[in-house]
Amino acid sequence: MTLSPSSSRVPRSQPQPGHLYDVAVIGAGLAGSELALRLAGAGQDVLLVTQALDHVGNLYAPTLAGAAFPVESRLGGLAAQLPQDADSWTFHRLLKTRLEVTDGLHLLQSTVTTLDEEEASGQIEALVRLGTWEGPALTARRAVLAVGAFLKGRLLVGDTLEDAGRLSEVAYDFLADDLARSGVYLTGSAQEAAGVQGAPPYEVRFLTLAASELDGFRVERFSEVYALGRCTPQGDTYRRVLEDAAALAAELTESNRGEA
Repeated sequence: MTLSPSSSRVPRSQPQPGHLYDVAVIGAGLAGSELALRLAGAGQDVLLVTQALDHVGNLYAPTLAGAAFPVESRLGGLAAQLPQDADSWTFHRLLKTRLEVTDGLHLLQSTVTTLDEEEASGQIEALVRLGTWEGPALTARRAVLAVGAFLKGRLLVGDTLEDAGRLSEVAYDFLADDLARSGVYLTGSAQEAAGVQGAPPYEVRFLTLAASELDGFRVERFSEVYALGRCTPQGDTYRRVLEDAAALAAELTESNRGEA
């Protein structure tokens, strides 16, 4: 499989200020990246926004060993190009390259702090506006929360507590507060990681959307906002979040065709 961009096609997403995306995906971990690749491949104009480009597709383990990605997933296809014990940084670079050369996909470094939905009125369709720490708002017809363990994430290593979803990866505190102000009920969760290669074990404590807030993937308090992956109660394994990403991509693609 080649990662070179096609010279015969113009990328669909050529964003300018005020650009309207079909789907905005918040979070470029495994779930968000898989979803964005599938949606762009189905012809949608996709924004994939991450707080740091160096954190795209980061794993909790130092290598791919035991990751068990579904072989039919987009990320599974990428992982198959590497040795089973390839380090996670090599996988990150391969995935980031794939995202950046995919037509119709805009990989953007920015911090989403607020999420607001404008209801449809007359001939004006419903829009989701994403406020950012940097200032400019981002606009899409639909938005997907794929923020993993980063809603109010707190990293505990020994007696040290850091505001992060993983070491050196900043938590989504502003976004968690904004969701709570919108009436979204968030509940506490935690994940432990064993010490490897001399590094100490650690625990991440974070918030997830309560099961009562979800109708399938859709966040019930909004009409065009969805949630996927570890920020939901069911996103507890790599395999599960990638399978759910495939299911949500199919749902959003079918919905988009129905509105065309």
